[in-house]
Amino acid sequence: MRRWNGWGDDGTTMELNKGTRTMLAERLGPGRPGIDAKKSILLNRLPASRIPNNPLIQRNAAARLAMGFGESYVDWIRKRFGALPPLPDGVAYPESTQEVRALLDLAHEQDWIVIPYAGGTSVAGHLDCPISERPILSVNLTRMNRLLHLDKNSQLASFGAGTPGPQVEAQLRAHGYTLGHFPQSFEYSTVGGWVVTRSSGQQSLRYGRIEQLFAGGNMETPAGTLRIPTMPASSAGPDLRELVLGSEGRFGILTEATVRVTPLPEHESFHAIFLPDWDAAEAAVRTLVQRKLPLSMLRLSNGIETETNLTLAGHAALVGGMERYLGLRGCGVGKCLLMLGVTADTRTARHALQEARSTLKKHGAVYIGTLMGTKWVANRFKGPYLRNTLWDAGYSADTIETAVDWPNVKPLMLAMEQAARDVFESYGEHVHAFTHLSHLYPQGSSIYSQYVWPTAAGGFTPNFERWQKFKAAVAATIAAHGGTVSHQHGVGRDHAPHLHVEKGSLGMATLAELCRHFDPKKIMNPGKLLQDAGPWAN
Repeated sequence: MRRWNGWGDDGTTMELNKGTRTMLAERLGPGRPGIDAKKSILLNRLPASRIPNNPLIQRNAAARLAMGFGESYVDWIRKRFGALPPLPDGVAYPESTQEVRALLDLAHEQDWIVIPYAGGTSVAGHLDCPISERPILSVNLTRMNRLLHLDKNSQLASFGAGTPGPQVEAQLRAHGYTLGHFPQSFEYSTVGGWVVTRSSGQQSLRYGRIEQLFAGGNMETPAGTLRIPTMPASSAGPDLRELVLGSEGRFGILTEATVRVTPLPEHESFHAIFLPDWDAAEAAVRTLVQRKLPLSMLRLSNGIETETNLTLAGHAALVGGMERYLGLRGCGVGKCLLMLGVTADTRTARHALQEARSTLKKHGAVYIGTLMGTKWVANRFKGPYLRNTLWDAGYSADTIETAVDWPNVKPLMLAMEQAARDVFESYGEHVHAFTHLSHLYPQGSSIYSQYVWPTAAGGFTPNFERWQKFKAAVAATIAAHGGTVSHQHGVGRDHAPHLHVEKGSLGMATLAELCRHFDPKKIMNPGKLLQDAGPWAN
């Protein structure tokens, strides 16, 4: 069963071994475990629904509570501390595009706010309910979870927007195909959510980000239906797919998505390689990606993350032996771990790996083999479960990600980590900050930083205050270095205050005008992408 106040299935855990607990205690001090709020108490505090009885809408407290949160840090501490935010007045579970159309028409007529919901995995505040006198309807798309059509000749597959990752892959694999989109939230996130937040999967180097995979679909808006046909290419004006990609529920609800699929690969393997330091490692992966070798993944951890991951792995004796060997080969303190994926037919895979290893060797790389890669694949979607264990140990965790051109990758990575340290030092606290590059391009790279710090005593308010200052400081650092507000998590409410720096005045005015065009009564997911107030409020 899925946890109501933490990540994932309650039958899955990620334990902290002795070495990890020691590392946290030495670097952060003791954790501060708190007492979690009880679900029953929160359910009893829900106000009465403001939506009248309707056969398509559930108004019970359990359904409303479940739809009121995503997985952002603020969502997390609200649930854990029992700081109840505004919640939906009702939840609808449509099973077809026609039912979504009927619900939007009803909401538009009655002046209800509408918040689309599917996997509930947002870490950027996409699912927050505003404080409003208007009733709020959550439209849960999880019953729209089937493969609707597969065109093998064109390699196109159409899905209901609420289809989660495992069902996408299972339904395609039955026909010998894969989408190849594997974000860390894969267990629960959905194809529709991927599209409207511009998601990126772990093997985007081979399969592409979701904007390369999204071929067309159907979006129901308050102003009508936007149907985007599939075409291999077109020069017929602006690409209307861009009105759906990254729209985050502001223009309407994506009900069907047609995506480009690929036959299942003949060969797939993941390889562990160590490089002596960050400068050598960054130069190596930049060379690889600019050569455009047919690799499926390059995932480079900086020295702190490499040390953290090796500690988390346990098996101290085996890891210690490997580290002694690496030290003899020139990869000692500050070494960086590169996970390299090869996905192709056997001949192409063999050639790609040979060329990659030859290139990496010139940068001092030490090849370890596939054992660590096999273990990484087995646990590739379990990383978020560590948040549960860390919380129980008295520590908070969050991530911030961006992307920037190559000259700014190292300066921004270091500055993001330092900005967080400076904020927590102002509270007399420490933060454990570490980073990897997970999506690489000839032009530049994503930067994905993770932060762990002791949870503050005193409940929701002090923890929220620290998070706000930390988030704002890192966001300002990203903007100063020319990075994007978000590479793969979308804008939501959390990043909306910073979007104008990236888009500019005319760009923001354009987005606001699109909101007015598709949603004249301002019922769709207010406060996400564009703020509720300010010069660009729709």
